[in-house]
Amino acid sequence: MKLTPGKKRGLDAISNHNHIVLATAMDQRGSLGKMIKSFNENISYGDGLTNFKVGVSEVLGNQSSSLLLDPEYGWKAAEKLEDSRGLIMAYEKTGYDTSEKGRLPNLVDFYAVQDLANSGADAIKLLVYYDTEEEEKYNNIKKTLIKRVGDECKENDVLFILEPVSYSADGLDSKGVEFAKRKPQIVEYFMEEFSKEEYGIDLLKVEVPVQVFHIEGNEQYENYEPVFTAQEAGFYYRKCSERSRLPFIYLSGGVTNEQFIDTLHFAKDSGLPLMAVYVEGPFGKKASSHLQKMGKTDIMNGFNLQVFKTLKK
Repeated sequence: MKLTPGKKRGLDAISNHNHIVLATAMDQRGSLGKMIKSFNENISYGDGLTNFKVGVSEVLGNQSSSLLLDPEYGWKAAEKLEDSRGLIMAYEKTGYDTSEKGRLPNLVDFYAVQDLANSGADAIKLLVYYDTEEEEKYNNIKKTLIKRVGDECKENDVLFILEPVSYSADGLDSKGVEFAKRKPQIVEYFMEEFSKEEYGIDLLKVEVPVQVFHIEGNEQYENYEPVFTAQEAGFYYRKCSERSRLPFIYLSGGVTNEQFIDTLHFAKDSGLPLMAVYVEGPFGKKASSHLQKMGKTDIMNGFNLQVFKTLKK
């Protein structure tokens, strides 16, 4: 894949010296803001999110190769990053439009790609909820939006990261066994479809095709529900990887630190060349509580130790 000068600068900026994207995601808003509010009733939703993101940026931002933030509450956190760290900005609003079917995405207010790029963003990230079996008109709306954002990123020569997140329009539990059986085909579709040049995507941020607790032999996990053998899971990891012409990032997807680390080891042992890792989710609730109840020194001594170990692994 050949990148234009601006896109290459963006990829270099969010990668470390080994050309690996070791990124921390802190673009969460809705549920995180409510969680923070529940720990501290005296702080507003916006101030809680802003302060939390500043704390995470100070503790983790400069331990990562890059930090993913949102333009609604993340600019103060971005100011804490060293010049050698990359800044990825989310372009979507939190959640999705609940007024109609399809989990349709909305872009953030007050910002276009050029505004984010001019303000220091090295890359733009767009999250889209996507069910491959959803009604065609809803998926076509999402594909059109992705193309529009891709065109904006091309026009401004900035790196474009797409994060398609799977769900079931029929109401299947996204963490359940039945959905897990569908997951490899869904991720394979994401890899192949969104690698097409018409979307203008440069990097994919995707879920793993098989969670480690759905692979036989991992009884150590409380949520262990075997769906595939290790051989079958390894096959799906390789198959999905082969479908993409783009580099891709595996996101942690809310699993525990231990599960995510084991997942990455499994992917590597299956023959995948890992070039990127996102750390997110697993430490959010605990960190939220500490940040609202404790001082910054305590956070540095506790939260920093826990998550820095994860980044190092």
